[in-house]
Amino acid sequence: MQLNDFHLTYCTNIHPANGWANVLETLKHYGPTLKQRLSPDAPFGIGLRISGEESAQLLESGNLAQFRAFLEANGLYVFTINGFPQGTFHGERVKQDVHTPDWRTDERVEYTLRLVRILAALLPTFEREGSISTSPLSYAAWIDKDDDATWQLLTRNLLRVVVEMIRVRQEQGLFIHLDLEPEPDGLLQTSTQLIDYFQTWLLTYGAAQLAGQLDITEDAARQHLLDHVQVCFDTCHVAVMYEDPAEVLANYDAAGIKVGKIQVSSALRVPLPDDTEERRQLAIGLEPFKESTYLHQVIQRNADGGYAQYPDLPEALPHITNENAQEWRIHFHVPIFVEAYGTFYATQDGILKTFDLLRGRTFSRHLEVETYTWDVLPTDIKVDLVDSIERELKWVLDVFGQPK
Repeated sequence: MQLNDFHLTYCTNIHPANGWANVLETLKHYGPTLKQRLSPDAPFGIGLRISGEESAQLLESGNLAQFRAFLEANGLYVFTINGFPQGTFHGERVKQDVHTPDWRTDERVEYTLRLVRILAALLPTFEREGSISTSPLSYAAWIDKDDDATWQLLTRNLLRVVVEMIRVRQEQGLFIHLDLEPEPDGLLQTSTQLIDYFQTWLLTYGAAQLAGQLDITEDAARQHLLDHVQVCFDTCHVAVMYEDPAEVLANYDAAGIKVGKIQVSSALRVPLPDDTEERRQLAIGLEPFKESTYLHQVIQRNADGGYAQYPDLPEALPHITNENAQEWRIHFHVPIFVEAYGTFYATQDGILKTFDLLRGRTFSRHLEVETYTWDVLPTDIKVDLVDSIERELKWVLDVFGQPK
């Protein structure tokens, strides 16, 4: 839905579905209901998430035209796609495979090219800009960071999608950008690492490659790259990495990098008391969050000013009594309208700081609530799914403003 100059939606990766037919049935179930509750007199936006297989199915047998007709008939529209997870995302172990296939592969490129084609066909007449969020290139543990050939391959594969987005813009007047999403333990996990990638590879080696492909100057190539490769600012990920939203935005500005989409999401924050027994009780309380589907990286802030990083909650729990540890932040997307969960807290403050920055300057117009862990949340913090999505979006409306 439109929220002043912004488009606000929720990401449909919250819905378990397998195959395009099931995705469509899910959207038919939730989309019109949420529109009626939240935006009865104006179009209601959907943040689409489809897998690689589903994206191929959507492009078959007239499915895309039928889907657009369904959207238009029900006052719904798509302006953003979550293209980070390409495979199955519910009901089975995902963990680090959320990065599979990564940007070293043709499969990732072809999937993203399909998403560009789909989004170009679905953008409504009143919004000619579309965003596609994607992975931070790869999972860090899979990459030799000193291997220049790998960085070059990652960059060349991004360029294949950039060339298509440039063509769409020139021929159809539609501005679509690919938004890299820093994530804990991703190859790009912080804003600093993302900026370094832009400056070291994308805007140098990448610009030279693109200039040669399009027969343009490197300055013109760099402008295309800064237009069509942007960043997905996930408030959960920023908070988990202990980054300050204002500093992150200032650093992106200084580097000329744009924010294509803001994912409004919240993580768990666990201050660690001095008492060892109290810490053991916290560990017991965290047991329900130790689930087998998603990665829940833990970033530990230490009393000496340093940090420790654990790839998943089960690996972190034995270290909760470490005397040097002062706080844990856990990559577990919890509902954004809740400030605390018993003795645990959410990183809701990071969302509020981001909203304050947006009030001062519109650095992105696409807002997507992303709470995808619904089916693995502890039962005592669940409510009906439709009610929860409605409550999350209403919370954004209440704290950020009212829709047109």
